[in-house]
Amino acid sequence: MVIIHLLLLIVLSTIIGYLLLLLGPLIGGIIAFGIIVGCLLRVLYLLKDISQRISKPAPKPDKVETAYNNYLKEKGEK
Repeated sequence: MVIIHLLLLIVLSTIIGYLLLLLGPLIGGIIAFGIIVGCLLRVLYLLKDISQRISKPAPKPDKVETAYNNYLKEKGEK
């Protein structure tokens, strides 16, 4: 499935590139620049989102878990 998706993207990119060449250097260049900048901004947005999801603080341990850990520490000291 991934290979088919990649092949489809390659074919579509080739068609878009050919169409941009037909439009001329100025208009094609402006559209290509817009596509590239749009993709880069999307990647930056996704990286920011991933970074925020990863850096969420860990949940605080509840009272039962804290008491159990203290019990294990005291038991290990004896």
